[in-house]
Amino acid sequence: MASNEYHFITHWRVKAAIQEVVDIIGDAESLPRWWPSVYLEVRELEKGDERGIGKRVSLYTKGWLPYTLRWQFVVTESNSPHGFTLVAEGDFIGTGKWTFVQNGADVNITYNWRISAEKPLLKYLSFLMKPLFGMNHQWAMRNGEKSLELELQRRSLNRSGFEIAAPPPATPSEPLRWLAFVLTNR
Repeated sequence: MASNEYHFITHWRVKAAIQEVVDIIGDAESLPRWWPSVYLEVRELEKGDERGIGKRVSLYTKGWLPYTLRWQFVVTESNSPHGFTLVAEGDFIGTGKWTFVQNGADVNITYNWRISAEKPLLKYLSFLMKPLFGMNHQWAMRNGEKSLELELQRRSLNRSGFEIAAPPPATPSEPLRWLAFVLTNR
């Protein structure tokens, strides 16, 4: 694998019906509202067909490291409600595949993300910084799972007339606390 190539497999498990998860993750434009620690701006450029194939989305994202990423994805496969595949271009080039499996009261979610980092900072420093860039991705995905759980709770409580706080955005000190935790708990 070239130094700027990455392969991440993330597993989440949330209490929900599969359609609830599909409705949330499949609505790209809502990402900045429920996953604000990563998604700064998202715009749907093309709708795609009735299954979402051909949907094109523009994204402006970040992690806890001090850089941002601009990229787009196109949905190339849909197996609704069990998942979809996207192709990324821009600061990332590669594929991502979301898979959803109902398991009793829970949904098992897998995200298989295989990319090459094309943003010059990432591309040319990956040989040295790859572990740190990998931790940045892991941080983003942990926040995603927490944010998804909060969004599911918010939707459930809103139906009952209650409200739940929005997911917390990343703070400048959070990455340092997380890095200290990782380094002291190896």
